[in-house]
Amino acid sequence: MGRAEERRARQRGGRRAAPRRSSGTPSNTEGSPSTTVIGAPSAAAGGRAAARRAAKGGGKGADGKGRIRRLFTWKKILGTFLGFCLLAIGAFIALYLAVDVPTDNAAAQAAQRQSNVYKYSDGKTTLARDGEVNREIVDLSKVPKKVQRTFVAAENKTFYNDNGIDLKGTTRGVLNTLMGKGAQGGSTITQQYVKNYYLSQEQTVSRKLKEIVISLKVDRQMSKDDILAGYINTSYYGRGAYGIQAAAQAYYRVDAERLTVEQGAYLAALLQAPSQYDWQAASETGRKLVTARWNYVLDNMVEEGWLSKAERQGMTELPQPKEPKPTAGREGQKGYLIELANRQLEDQLMEEKGLTRSQAEAAVEDQGWTITLNIDKKKQSELEKAVKAQLTSKLDNKKRKVDANVQAGAVSVDPKTGKIVALYGGVDYFKHYTSNATRTDYQPASTFKPVILAAALEESAETRSGKPITASTVYDGTSKRPVLDADGNKVGFAPENEDDRDYGDITVQTAMNKSVNSVFAQLGVDVGMKNVMDVAGQLGMDTAKEQAVPAQTLGTMGASPLQMAGVYATLDNHGKQVTPGILKKAEHNSTTVAIPDPIGEQVISPEAADTVTSVLTGVVDDGTAQQSVANNPKRNGQKVAGKTGTSDDNKSAWFTGYTPDLVTSVGLFGEDAKTHAQTKMYGAGGFDRVNGGGFPAQIWSAYMFGVTDPDARFDLDTDQGAAVQPTWTPTPSQEPTTEEPTEEPTTEEPSETPTTEEPTEEPTTEEPTETPTTEEPTDDPTSTPTDDITLDPVRPGNNR
Repeated sequence: MGRAEERRARQRGGRRAAPRRSSGTPSNTEGSPSTTVIGAPSAAAGGRAAARRAAKGGGKGADGKGRIRRLFTWKKILGTFLGFCLLAIGAFIALYLAVDVPTDNAAAQAAQRQSNVYKYSDGKTTLARDGEVNREIVDLSKVPKKVQRTFVAAENKTFYNDNGIDLKGTTRGVLNTLMGKGAQGGSTITQQYVKNYYLSQEQTVSRKLKEIVISLKVDRQMSKDDILAGYINTSYYGRGAYGIQAAAQAYYRVDAERLTVEQGAYLAALLQAPSQYDWQAASETGRKLVTARWNYVLDNMVEEGWLSKAERQGMTELPQPKEPKPTAGREGQKGYLIELANRQLEDQLMEEKGLTRSQAEAAVEDQGWTITLNIDKKKQSELEKAVKAQLTSKLDNKKRKVDANVQAGAVSVDPKTGKIVALYGGVDYFKHYTSNATRTDYQPASTFKPVILAAALEESAETRSGKPITASTVYDGTSKRPVLDADGNKVGFAPENEDDRDYGDITVQTAMNKSVNSVFAQLGVDVGMKNVMDVAGQLGMDTAKEQAVPAQTLGTMGASPLQMAGVYATLDNHGKQVTPGILKKAEHNSTTVAIPDPIGEQVISPEAADTVTSVLTGVVDDGTAQQSVANNPKRNGQKVAGKTGTSDDNKSAWFTGYTPDLVTSVGLFGEDAKTHAQTKMYGAGGFDRVNGGGFPAQIWSAYMFGVTDPDARFDLDTDQGAAVQPTWTPTPSQEPTTEEPTEEPTTEEPSETPTTEEPTEEPTTEEPTETPTTEEPTDDPTSTPTDDITLDPVRPGNNR
């Protein structure tokens, strides 16, 4: 073939097929014109051939990408998007035409709301029937204009100009519902009014779409004043109050027409979370949050021109609401039980249905629920009797003013099921609104020491000399001994022991028995305070916002009897988490709410939990709880583990303990009867100091020894601690005598003084056989306890 023919062949671009080589022909045979000229197509021809093969599915890589580009061109994408938009618009128009504003509405029947019924654990005996609905409609003209504006400033500043919906917020709400993220802010006042007045509180896409359509129609049919009036008259404000008139009376004892701007701003702020923001029952955090929202409302009013800057400057303090009025059906302990049951039911509704706190409260209060509690009627009665016999009957406000400031709280939990079987919230719900069983503003003090030991065992921690920390590890119990870090440097913390007493070298077991601060401060640093706080959180304490500092070894964070009962129940349950629950069943019409299992996963090892239990038996039989618990005449052989605690300045005193079948935490709190500020309890009941081994341990014993199985035994997977290595001889007689115990704990140091952190021979805590003649038992209520903290903690009174 000549050059001219070759040129013409290339120009034809492969229109004339070249002879194909057989698969066996080399692809690059030198000097072969058939392979170099005809068999090798030009770049243009090869590209077109490859494209044809790709179109038939034979191409890969870049050719495949080309196919995708042809399938998803911008014209096709835009067309699809526009088609979807037209479909959505058409569907919305159809929905708009199909959905009418209801004539008979669900919330209009609110005046016919049914009272909730609460039953004991047997499901038959009625505990309480909650009171009647407190609602009174008031005309908007009777509500001062500026008070009206507080609600607009709090919830929807554009209310007077919008068309009834917040498109951005509503879209976010629908997406959150679709993705199961629950309810979030963004609804206008009109939407909230529609939800309160015409619809239910459930979080579903269909309900949300109905809310949008009805809100648009209501905004066209009703004036803004009528919508605002409907909103403030149908909202739930807490304390069983529906509507602004009932709320004004419930919180300030005035009619709505006499509310001040400051009071109106508080009621408007309250709608976000009524129970959490109720000043009289709120935690310190709750009070800070509602104060911040109160300021937010007033600042928005200035921004919108509804309040002058001069007026705003004079509004510096939130007007504190009055104490709540007695509510039928909540007298005595009933109110405390109902409040906790309602709160746990609300938590579950928020989890299941994605409701906000305010929505959940409105869905529970006066909605005709039948709620069965885990409360055992007999145990509840016995706990109330024990508090009366061992505390309130011995307090005399006329003789001692301090007696009026002593508050008791207690929670009793079954460690195998997590059920709250008894609860004591205060002398009377009508007299003391805040539940002492669930409040978290007092320090747990030395009842935190078992958590430190649990962390040491769980983390396989070592002393500074590299020896494993066990119940037999020896530490220096010298008072005010500086705590050292792993490098031997002082950390700036040197806690004082009770009465500045020096113990010398003692084991961890003895340090727990005697509640020696200096030992557990060093122990906590050896473990690592972050590890300690992490384990505390796993066991059930609220430590998320707590600092991991050495002072926490003194139990300076806030905690409630409910929380501490959960912590010790987890120890009693061999390290399997127990989250105490009061709900057994909750039914509403044909709906039954799923109650979460209080028993969770294994949070610390059985060996660590059982070792702590073993050590805590020593506190009872040979430590600060010996007199009130071990030697109590009502004890009938029960095996007991527990820990006393007394906080800084004697503002709180605790005994949290357990038998194999029941856990109970008892706390005493000093609270000013008028201002509700924390106070010291020195002198209460006629004793120099209220300590954990006194009133709390006596209440615990009077209750527990009457309701627990005397034959139950701890099944412990450990070879450490007092329970498996007893170092004392129990007192033969359970009857108290005037003689000293046959074996009395002493402060005598070990016969061999260890030269390292860990003794070469395993030390024992065996007490000498001689009976001291000058020292009384350390846990006698009339004497000074050994676990009181006299060092000011880094952050005293941490309230949450």
